[in-house]
Amino acid sequence: MTALLDVNGLSKSYGQLMALRDVSFTIQKSEIVGLIGPNGAGKTTLIEILSGAISATRGSVLFCGQSILGLPSYRIGRLGIVRTFQLVQPFSRLTVRECVMLGALFGADERRSSTVGGARDKADALLALVGLNGKSNAQAELLNIPERKKLEIARALAARPKLLLLDEVMAGLTGSEVSDVLHVLRQLPASGVSIVVIEHVMQTVRGLCERVIVLDQGRKIADGNAGDVFSQDRFIMSYIGSAR
Repeated sequence: MTALLDVNGLSKSYGQLMALRDVSFTIQKSEIVGLIGPNGAGKTTLIEILSGAISATRGSVLFCGQSILGLPSYRIGRLGIVRTFQLVQPFSRLTVRECVMLGALFGADERRSSTVGGARDKADALLALVGLNGKSNAQAELLNIPERKKLEIARALAARPKLLLLDEVMAGLTGSEVSDVLHVLRQLPASGVSIVVIEHVMQTVRGLCERVIVLDQGRKIADGNAGDVFSQDRFIMSYIGSAR
């Protein structure tokens, strides 16, 4: 079976600093994968390469069989890779609904909304899904941090991704808010969406991901079933510095 995403030998250097070192993995359709590791492991660097924000030093990335390295972010987005950001900065002069409508209007080519009315309907449905329907007409800049996180998820989903890259989207949410977001994310694979999620709270990863990839100092040190990986000494050492 052809992988949705095929990353092979991906490396990124900044002078003498190697942020990623020969990282390889695949993501299948309708798969939810946790991307974990300590601070500075290279997780966000990897997401930024996959989304076209920065270039790789070497390696290859195929998405739906097509090479995407070197493509600008907007073209990668229209192919179906959509990301969220750790620091959420919505368009301050737009309403909450309008921010989500932008995702619907400028998302993946073959599935994006073709009319403003269609984009509005999609935005309203997604805002209800993430619990922001009561804020539709509010200015986006007036939202608090948890609300901005939910808006970020709605905007990303409006773009109709095939692969959704979530960069610490749970940070700042309460336990009940995390549960609400997890409920939304668990429904996505049924519609053919794959997810790669960066998250530091292991309870959240366990509740969402059957498979995890672990990075440490730019290298992939584990890739497999979450329960098996969490029991490995190398995983434990990357987080707490000593084996069991």
